Amino acid sequence: MARATDGGALTGVPPAESDGAALQDRVAPSSAATSRAFRPAFVGLLGAMAALGAVTVDIYLPSLPTVAAELGSSDAAVQLTISAVLLGAALGQLIVGPMSDRFGRRRPALVGIALHVVASLLCMLAPTIGMLIALRFVQGVGNSAAGITAMAVIRDRLTGGPAARVISRLMLVIGVAPLFAPTVGGLIAGVAGWRAVFGVLAAFGLALGLAVWRWLPETLPPARRTTAGVGGALRGYRALLGDRHFLALAVIPGLTMGALISYVVGSPFVLQVDYGLTAQQFALVFAVNGLGLVAGSQVNAAIVHRVAPMRIVRVALPLTLVAAGALLVFAVSGVGGVVGILAALWVILFLIGFIAGNASAIALGRHGERAGTAAAVIGATQAGVAGLVSPLVGILGGDAVALALVILGSLLAATLVLAIATPAYRRGVHHVG
Repeated sequence: MARATDGGALTGVPPAESDGAALQDRVAPSSAATSRAFRPAFVGLLGAMAALGAVTVDIYLPSLPTVAAELGSSDAAVQLTISAVLLGAALGQLIVGPMSDRFGRRRPALVGIALHVVASLLCMLAPTIGMLIALRFVQGVGNSAAGITAMAVIRDRLTGGPAARVISRLMLVIGVAPLFAPTVGGLIAGVAGWRAVFGVLAAFGLALGLAVWRWLPETLPPARRTTAGVGGALRGYRALLGDRHFLALAVIPGLTMGALISYVVGSPFVLQVDYGLTAQQFALVFAVNGLGLVAGSQVNAAIVHRVAPMRIVRVALPLTLVAAGALLVFAVSGVGGVVGILAALWVILFLIGFIAGNASAIALGRHGERAGTAAAVIGATQAGVAGLVSPLVGILGGDAVALALVILGSLLAATLVLAIATPAYRRGVHHVG
């Protein structure tokens, strides 16, 4: 397959505007070109790239107790093998983003996926927990290249509502992967041991790399690439950090991700210890709630071509606060029992599906000329904020009240950022993003 360039496919539709100002990058595809370029199979490829990091984390979760026993480490030490992936991803995105703006999308993606494959194979041989933690960090750096590239490819071709719609479609892949990854990882570890899980991750990375090499077009032609080195990258970050509205829109997905990861971290203890669900019941509940996130993102994809992304965000965020407040009431009072807790959590996850993709698309639309760097800031913010917020559940006690407080606090912070640092709720603003 010949590699695609910007050619005639990138003309015709003006990008969305933010705060009434025209975007700097005015290159966007026609609707016909969009339909051809973002066929379901291609969106599936981008989704697999974006989901590589989530799969790397979730498929390994059932192996944690076995890893601790075999390598003679504490539970806290083995949990660092999860944190290391997130930290590696946060750092990797800040490095890979500017590289993709300078060298194009394909090469950084292929190098990052290759790094993931090598690190996965070495994880199979790790003799100590310290070595495993270090290699998991490297895995995170490699994974970040795939996710960054997927987001940058979307921004190279789309802005505003169309971009938000494709990002929402990615959530179908990203949301479904964690539903099945722990089950698959548990089966693999039960049959062949935890080290075999990393062999499967290496095989998945190899297959993904071949698919990227074969089917991912180069969407950033040489004429649109940055030419500066480290100094240029720093100037790019300085420009992004100087854009208050971009930063606000980048932080909002991070705060909603903080709420989501807090649920992932805290729900096993809340639902199994506090409410007595069995492991099988918890797995079923986890899957049903995950489908809520997927459903929200798909409904968003269906309506975002008729409703401006910012209009959706400014309605969905306050509604999450209402649901989070109900969750806190159920947790404190005990009214509704586990059914009330689960219902509130499902609604929260459903509504989160309307927020992250839209906010990310609007933020990317503000800096199309450095989409890779912008995607890096958004991704690193998500990983960093989620990593800082989610441990608060355990610090506050690890029960249902702690989980509800952290989720409510994250969503309240996101709503305040939207209200204070963007024009979403200002009088006279009819269309933002």
